[in-house]
Amino acid sequence: MERKSAAGSIRNKERSKKKFLDAVGKILKSKGYAALKVNDIAAVAGVDKKMIYTYFGGMDGLMDEYIRSQDYWSNVTTDQVLPDRGDGGRFAVEQMLLQQYDYVHSNKELQKLLLWRLSESRKSLTKLTNMQEESGESLFKLIADPYFGERSWDFRAISAILVSGLYYLNMYASVNGSIFCGIDLNTSEGREKIKKAVSFLVDQTYENL
Repeated sequence: MERKSAAGSIRNKERSKKKFLDAVGKILKSKGYAALKVNDIAAVAGVDKKMIYTYFGGMDGLMDEYIRSQDYWSNVTTDQVLPDRGDGGRFAVEQMLLQQYDYVHSNKELQKLLLWRLSESRKSLTKLTNMQEESGESLFKLIADPYFGERSWDFRAISAILVSGLYYLNMYASVNGSIFCGIDLNTSEGREKIKKAVSFLVDQTYENL
């Protein structure tokens, strides 16, 4: 009985944590980050607000876990992209960029977080940046540094433009309109043009850097 009780307690905890995380996402999408208050999150989750402190140590811990669960780059691990094609990581880099583009496009909550990070300084959002940088550094050391050697910093600069550009195009299409440089970013045809451009730029980088 004790084992069953302990297992049930763990399941209840995980369910309650998920309710809090889902509540953060619902509020973020519907009302924006200014509405993320303890009482409102607890009300949407249907769980006593004291549990935010019990499970997450407070709002900062809750936001840290929520942001980590949503971010693309923070959840990419080196074993997922280990280059094994003898191409210096070209295929892995291309696929990660294309997956990032699709992931951000489909994740409205992450779009809100990215906009929030640009407009306000918060500890949790700084941690998002740090998590992305740590993940990125691991990938650069695995893929770019061994292949490009002294030119690896040039590859990093190109990657910075590609990653940030794809973030921006998704947020622009979601918030301000769909046409950018004459391309309708909210159509499958327009998005396919962007993807082909990404593949072209990765190929050119590997061929000419």
